[in-house]
Amino acid sequence: MLDLNILVGGEAGQGIQTIGFVLGKVLVRSGLQVFADQDYESRIRGGHNFFRVRASDRAVRAQSEKVDILVALDSRTVKLHKNELKENGLVILDKQALGSDFAGLQILDIPLEKLAVESAGDKITANSVAAGAVLGLIGGDPEVLFKVLAAQFAKNNENVRAENLNAARSGYDYTAQRRPAGFIKLAQGEKAGPNMFLSGNEALSMGAVAGGCKFVSAYPMTPVTSILEYLAGRAKECEMVVIQPEDEISAINMVVGAAYTGARAMTVTSGSGYALMVEGIGLAGITETPAVIVLGQRPGPAVGLPTRTEQGELLFAIRSGTGESPRVVLAPADVEDAFYLTIKALNLAEQYQIPVIILTDTHLANSMTDTPEFDLSQVKIERGFLLADKEVSLLTNYQRFAISESGVSPRALPGQGQVMVAADSDEHDESGHLTEKAEIRHRQNAKRLKKYEGLRKEISPPRFIKRRGAVVTLIGWGSTYGAIAEASGLLLEQGIINNVLHISEIWPFPAEFVSEALQLTVKSVVIESNATGQLAYLIRAETGLSVSGQVNRWDGRPISASFILDQLKKGIIENGRRA
Repeated sequence: MLDLNILVGGEAGQGIQTIGFVLGKVLVRSGLQVFADQDYESRIRGGHNFFRVRASDRAVRAQSEKVDILVALDSRTVKLHKNELKENGLVILDKQALGSDFAGLQILDIPLEKLAVESAGDKITANSVAAGAVLGLIGGDPEVLFKVLAAQFAKNNENVRAENLNAARSGYDYTAQRRPAGFIKLAQGEKAGPNMFLSGNEALSMGAVAGGCKFVSAYPMTPVTSILEYLAGRAKECEMVVIQPEDEISAINMVVGAAYTGARAMTVTSGSGYALMVEGIGLAGITETPAVIVLGQRPGPAVGLPTRTEQGELLFAIRSGTGESPRVVLAPADVEDAFYLTIKALNLAEQYQIPVIILTDTHLANSMTDTPEFDLSQVKIERGFLLADKEVSLLTNYQRFAISESGVSPRALPGQGQVMVAADSDEHDESGHLTEKAEIRHRQNAKRLKKYEGLRKEISPPRFIKRRGAVVTLIGWGSTYGAIAEASGLLLEQGIINNVLHISEIWPFPAEFVSEALQLTVKSVVIESNATGQLAYLIRAETGLSVSGQVNRWDGRPISASFILDQLKKGIIENGRRA
């Protein structure tokens, strides 16, 4: 089995992201399955950044803690990551630029800057030299690299493209002639099918387009800024309005206003911005206006670690706001989920006239993986109880918040026909006019909450990998799925039979399904990126069952399979071991 792990490190501004992205795409086009992620500090220049690329001939959906090739564009990278090298791991660096004090490491000295100047006339192309050097080291097909680089620099002028191609070739030729005997070697040739190489944010953005979103208002904030950039760059061709207002309060209120007039509307933010949006989300709740809010989690409190990852806002998303009103909370597990759940979010928001929150995080937002082309035949636009012009023309006494068996009222739009569409942020009667009458308040609040009966039927059951003889169930939500699935496989290799329960559609909580799954094994462990065990708490609150153990990480770094195995309690493994 091939399991190739590459880490490229250096300072912000050295082109680390370009190297990582190019290598990831080349490996996908070489017929491999790829997972890539990046780590960067909250500064424009300087600070330590790195990009990891993992490639295999089997499915990989999480990062590895160990690397085969460490590409060091500065000396700090070596100091920080040398302990992550595998036994036969190799460091690529430029001794002329970084010095030679790297005792005990297997070094491949490449004059990156010199090759860049000689081949392209500018040391700025040293990152392309490095990309070529890595591919030469592993014996990849240079033609695949050149195609990817040409596409990467397609928007630049011809000279820039030529310089980077020349730089990459010089790096490739240099290492191809100096690769250590027996080092990892790839089969050559472009072999991939129609697989794409996408980040979670790109997939989510595509889902918004495919799902018919027509209005986006958001203030830039890590880790969701690239969603705003992606959609703004395609707004004209997708017939979408994308606006950057002055703050998050304006963003959510513009979304509610746009949706009130009939546009499918969405905003994107992170925790601090979401905190500012809470009152606007409540406005969507009481006016029964569809709205989709993407909440990209990162470590708090306050600004916390703005460029790192965490799953600290699950309970916040479910409970945020004054009073009680129905909502849906979805948490994509991977790139494919990010696409399809965004479409589902837009549909549920309109079908039930509620806010829907998509919980993602920095890890899923920025990590990239290969994925098949999305099946657009599965995409359906469901607009719910939205009245057509002909239906509105027949109405004589329209009531926007009419009591109904499902809790969903017929929805007409302002300016549609001759009917009056009234809405109020205070409690109101069926016509939308303010009231403080206890009986009307009781009926309207009960009507809104009645939507949960239908919503529970809309929530898909969790992913459940059930195995005969399992003694422990690994449980997670959102972006931890890849690491948990890999850890599950490693436990099986150790003779520990386990089930995997992973929840992507979290609220309304699938209590019955989760309860039944937990009772199939003696032990259960919740794995999540927070300190307090928010999913474990939710399971106990919704099912009355407590899990046996928890694996938590809250240092801002993503969970990996090896982290899970290291953190599992000895008793869980030993008591679950089968001969």
